[in-house]
Amino acid sequence: VEGELDDISGSGQTRAAHELCTGVSAKEQRHFEVKGAGHYGIFSGRRWREQVYPEVRQFIAAHDKPQKRASRTILAAEDTIKASPARKKAAAAGKSPAARRSTPALRKAG
Repeated sequence: VEGELDDISGSGQTRAAHELCTGVSAKEQRHFEVKGAGHYGIFSGRRWREQVYPEVRQFIAAHDKPQKRASRTILAAEDTIKASPARKKAAAAGKSPAARRSTPALRKAG
């Protein structure tokens, strides 16, 4: 987002930034110049509400992808691998992760 009349950031700086972001494909980039707006006008007041925010909101919605999340099984396996012998013993005894964390012998010394 650039303001046409921006007196602080020179015109074209966001286009130049896109060229530097080689890990972001062109279809995932968008340039938006706000006509008649200065540096502060693009993020405040009427222009923000009526012109900029709707564009930003639409861009985020179009590019919002669900995050990949590790399954509980993987997390539990990693927890066991990283666990101390005392935690492994508690896990083998069938205690829940919450119970293991609250066991006094397993708390870190503070």
